[in-house]
Amino acid sequence: MKVVVTARNGTREFECEPGEKILHAGLRSGVELPYECATGTCGTCKARLTSGRTESEWPEAPGRKYFKSEGDLLTCQSVAHDDCALEVGPLKSREPNTSAPRVRRGVLCGLRPLTHDVTAFDVAIDGPLDFAAGQFVLLTVPGIAGARAYSMVNFDHGAERLSFVVKKKPGGAVSEWLFGEATDGAPLSLFGPLGHATFHPDVAKHVLCVAGGSGIAGMMSILSRACREAHFAGWDGHVFFGVRTARDGFFLDELEAFRRRFPARLAVTVALSDEDVPPALADAYPAFTFTRGFVHAVAGERMKGRYADVRAYVAGPPPMVDASLRLLLREARLSPADIRYDKFS
Repeated sequence: MKVVVTARNGTREFECEPGEKILHAGLRSGVELPYECATGTCGTCKARLTSGRTESEWPEAPGRKYFKSEGDLLTCQSVAHDDCALEVGPLKSREPNTSAPRVRRGVLCGLRPLTHDVTAFDVAIDGPLDFAAGQFVLLTVPGIAGARAYSMVNFDHGAERLSFVVKKKPGGAVSEWLFGEATDGAPLSLFGPLGHATFHPDVAKHVLCVAGGSGIAGMMSILSRACREAHFAGWDGHVFFGVRTARDGFFLDELEAFRRRFPARLAVTVALSDEDVPPALADAYPAFTFTRGFVHAVAGERMKGRYADVRAYVAGPPPMVDASLRLLLREARLSPADIRYDKFS
């Protein structure tokens, strides 16, 4: 089926295979349709059908709350049954030096616990993938409806193995599968790379990372590339990592390894929201700053007067991301172009 999309900044057309999501078909064809989560929760990919026939594969998607007319749809959840015409939000440009998003096959490997409710796993994929530091993929498990968005932890050119972390979510089908019956070798399907919360070494700015819980995943990819390119030899890095208690912390050894490479310019602060900092934790990582509080509030307090030439990255639970965005826009007065974020529900 042919799909024609009209936006304020142009008109494009592309072919959509039977059963293929309209968003996926557009991105695969090089048409950068608007999106954020790509899983039906945020509503950013909302479009208006002006001709043709479509069907939503998730009629109850939370993003529907932003609909204003009967013809509205979510391109990330809709498939075309005829040639269609859509009105969409502004078209974007693709992230440079990345592979075009497409479906890839892979197998689960290296499943390992990080904490009592966070696990890490790798996916060996069927061919090399170039992605930008900070991007994500949509992962689908056979037999479980819907796709889940996971940011890559690693950064490698031509990667044939992708690393992820996931927090256990009661009632979450994929997370419960990963914490239960999942075994190495299980087949998986991925679509990506996706996302615009990316780091490129030609951006001449200080780096601010604010992460809550498993939101640290994409930050690890960003820090990996920034350290590899020696970005912190000339620019500061401020990492704020929020968890509830000491037992919820992970990747602290890896963060310390990054910090040790650029000790004069890269600083790590860990915020515990639900308990005072245990002395043993502070003693184990003497170069880190530990404090009690919500991570966005801690970042706001410690970054006062230090926002010049900063690019900020934010990831974590939606309430934490919303609070961080308010801080960065209203108090820090950063340009929206210098705020990159992922908000996965």
